[in-house]
Amino acid sequence: MPTPTRTATRRPPRPVLLAFFAALVPLLALALLGAPPAAARPQAPAAVPTATLTEVTDFGSNPSDLQMYVYVPGSVTAHPAVLVAVHYCTGSGPAMYSGTEFASLADRFGFVVIYPSVTRASKCFDVSSPQALHRDGGSDPVGIKSMVDWVSRTYAADPTRIFATGISSGAMMTNVLLGDYPDVFAAGAAFSGVPFGCFATTDGSEWNSACSGGTVLHTPQEWGDLARGAHPGYTGPRPRMQLWHGTTDDVLRYPNFGEEIEQWTNVLGVSQTPTSTDTPATGWTRTRYGGTGDRAPVEAISLQGVGHNLYAYGMAARVLTFFGLDADGPAPQPPPGACKVTATTNAWTTGLTASVTITNTGTTTINGWQLAFTLPTGQTITNGWNATYAPASGSVTATNASYNATIAPNASVSVGYQATHTGNSAAPGTFKLNGTACTVG
Repeated sequence: MPTPTRTATRRPPRPVLLAFFAALVPLLALALLGAPPAAARPQAPAAVPTATLTEVTDFGSNPSDLQMYVYVPGSVTAHPAVLVAVHYCTGSGPAMYSGTEFASLADRFGFVVIYPSVTRASKCFDVSSPQALHRDGGSDPVGIKSMVDWVSRTYAADPTRIFATGISSGAMMTNVLLGDYPDVFAAGAAFSGVPFGCFATTDGSEWNSACSGGTVLHTPQEWGDLARGAHPGYTGPRPRMQLWHGTTDDVLRYPNFGEEIEQWTNVLGVSQTPTSTDTPATGWTRTRYGGTGDRAPVEAISLQGVGHNLYAYGMAARVLTFFGLDADGPAPQPPPGACKVTATTNAWTTGLTASVTITNTGTTTINGWQLAFTLPTGQTITNGWNATYAPASGSVTATNASYNATIAPNASVSVGYQATHTGNSAAPGTFKLNGTACTVG
């Protein structure tokens, strides 16, 4: 583990004050993109520090001169998960560290936390420029991606367990990161944010009054296309999203919450109709889309009568549950032998069709699945049905469609593909469902 070079003293969680005084209306709105006042956040018990917040310099490409702070718990696990915690306007990485519970939860569960910190005067993240809204286009997302790469190299992090969360401006950046780098982040959690691309401007302004006012409205398809357009041609799995918003938010108005839901359900290919609705706390309404469990593709929590600064102690633990970081290792999946795959091919001179049946032989419902297999040499998929397939040859991953993401115990789904071949028309011999080896028969 690298020796810390610059440290900040670990403090128990405390409130982060809003900046109420600004001369101009846009700057006032920017200042209000902050963390909750003292009355909104009960305090956690003081914990015994086990590590320190460390600033890392020279971490890689950093076009907008961000600062990088990292918290590595003394109990860091082998191949740890990585959480990027993104601050609000007027905030900083150290303020996000001391004002949220993510570091103390890292002490408990062994993951690494990255706290990016803005150096521009507004202390707001760039979520509006054309550079920020395209993969590797420049500005803040590139610097944050470099931070993730540095931690991944330094601590041999698990590349399948990299997550982002943020408050206000940080929530907007969470949306941007998941759009720009869908192959990097497994999931995100946005507190009081707006959809990817909603804050876009072309005049160099950081502020978009139409978006903040909740008047930028698109169809789900249009929102989805904006997010997909950040990384054209990408066909792999997309990160899950958890969304939080207060109904009386007067900085980033409540209609943005519904637009975010439309965007991410479209991106993930699930229905805009909730699969479940409940009330996990007084005044909260939680809707889930594409699944009913703690790790549904999209989870949205609406807080009745709550304003912009909704983050409170205890919410971080719910984020960890959605990410699957509140237990050792990745999200639970069926144990070995709890899935069965039957695959057959029907071949002709240079082509074939393959039929694949996936059966859940376990006792718990699978919500969202990916089936990994290796095509025999010389085979290339030309089209498929009931799943998306990427890449077309070699080690392939089939990802569920919106209508067959759930597999109940003892239930099956059937998928298939058409492929060319150069002589070997056999079906794949081994399969893994969500990383778990399946019985083949």
